[in-house]
Amino acid sequence: MTERDPFTASREPPINPIGARAAPYIPPQALEGVRTRRIMAVMLDLILVSGMSAALFVALLILSAGLSAFLLPPLFPVVAFFYNGLTVSGPRMATPGMAFMDLEIRAMDGNPVPFLQAAMHAVLFYLTWLFPPLLLVSLFTSDKRCLHDILADVIVLRRSS
Repeated sequence: MTERDPFTASREPPINPIGARAAPYIPPQALEGVRTRRIMAVMLDLILVSGMSAALFVALLILSAGLSAFLLPPLFPVVAFFYNGLTVSGPRMATPGMAFMDLEIRAMDGNPVPFLQAAMHAVLFYLTWLFPPLLLVSLFTSDKRCLHDILADVIVLRRSS
């Protein structure tokens, strides 16, 4: 059974209340439960990135005999940058947490997201955590995109829609 591509149907794209470019017609089932699933996916991904960062921190600390202790604190953002960039731009088009929650990220034209765009999306996501009310933008957009999705020109969809 082949997966349906929500970008194949042609229709006028909806207009978002904040004036951002909206995706081509996307069936409602592709957006069902996306917000809740994204929250769960973020939790899973944070656990994975934290574990990877901690393991890398300990390994580098041991290999450098403690000399790198002052250089390692910015390790989490570096790991998160490459984790998101490599997994979202990969063939599954999702981080492991997103794939587990049946989500994928696509560029607004329906194509897979390239590495730099995926990594930029991650950076913008972590920056929005500095101003949590910005995450509420998804409540006002018809395609449930957050501000960092709009700025990175991507959309999160259900994989099995």
